[in-house]
Amino acid sequence: MTHQSFPSPPPLPLQRLHVYDSLMMNAERWQKAQQYHRQRQNVHYQSLNEPGIVYGLGVRVITAPAEAAAKFRDRRWLEIQPGIAIDLEGNPIVVDPSTDRTFRIATPAPTTGSITVYLVVSYVEPQNPKHKQGSDLIREWFRFDEKTSPPTEKEIELCRIRLQPATVELEAPTDVLFPSYNQLDLRSRQKAKARPQTVVQIATILNVSDGTHENLSYLMQSIGNLYASLYGTSEIAQVDLHSQIPNYDLLYVTGWQALNLDTKELDTLIKYLLTGGVIFIEVPQNSRLLVEDIKKLITFQLEISLQSWQELIRNHPLRTQPFLFAALPQINHQRIQLWNGGGIVLVEGDLSGAWGLDENLSLERNDIRTAQELAINILDFASHRRQIYACLQ
Repeated sequence: MTHQSFPSPPPLPLQRLHVYDSLMMNAERWQKAQQYHRQRQNVHYQSLNEPGIVYGLGVRVITAPAEAAAKFRDRRWLEIQPGIAIDLEGNPIVVDPSTDRTFRIATPAPTTGSITVYLVVSYVEPQNPKHKQGSDLIREWFRFDEKTSPPTEKEIELCRIRLQPATVELEAPTDVLFPSYNQLDLRSRQKAKARPQTVVQIATILNVSDGTHENLSYLMQSIGNLYASLYGTSEIAQVDLHSQIPNYDLLYVTGWQALNLDTKELDTLIKYLLTGGVIFIEVPQNSRLLVEDIKKLITFQLEISLQSWQELIRNHPLRTQPFLFAALPQINHQRIQLWNGGGIVLVEGDLSGAWGLDENLSLERNDIRTAQELAINILDFASHRRQIYACLQ
């Protein structure tokens, strides 16, 4: 599955109250003492988990409440189920059954086109609560909001609704996987879960084919399901080597793109390799002359020596981490070839073509799974290499 990247907690120092005999306790010092425990708990949650819905917080369409004013008695009313969510800062959002959980979508229908409305919930810090004098308890609150821009990192999406020019009459989706206009769309709800150990980011250089881009997207969707410690970002970026050094774990380049790189682009790739990046170059099957030309480019322009798959040591990470490969797989009954060295992975064969659905839908399931597993080895190798380089900077 692809992954929405959430920032790690900032490395701020933890400060606890200095307690000693005869210390006078007042409200300010008590708040400082409690803030330490809260900050420590939030850092723990943010470091190991990601925000989202823990359980509940479903949404359903209801009739207008009896106490609603006549002009608001329309089919725009929703009820949110009780439940718990945790936001980006580690704050628990508790929606209990006793609270008012009805909400009316007020956004007007667009005059043209369509507009998406997002229903979100967020944590509310109980500053200066309006409690009666002498109350011992302060409740932590939440709030529901509708907005026409995507949720911020501190907001938890409950549902979204696409509106079109017409009277807005909300309804449950006819098909929950493909909701239509005015129907509740719950497909993008983020579930609270453990933070992945590594989130890998990949890019291509400009002018890669749509088919290749689609296959890369299929691969990124599959990573988390096949290897839980590694997640892929949803975006496949494209970079211009004339203007920037790629800031990605892996850069995908076709064989023909590699041969047509100019001096400036080659210089950029050298700098990218020195930051720990990995360049994945793919050449079509049975392109021996093209492979040899690329090998010469790598040897003489990038000054990197390549080893064939057969020359790699038995415990090389491309062979063993996380999936074991004694021999390289066959795609469409043709065995691919692989060379590695100095941050370069050169493949001859249609490996990327087996990461997704081929045009004729004829690829065998085992071919797809095996191709994706080898790709995960390459991505894990790229991510680990870049992490080590980052620690040396």
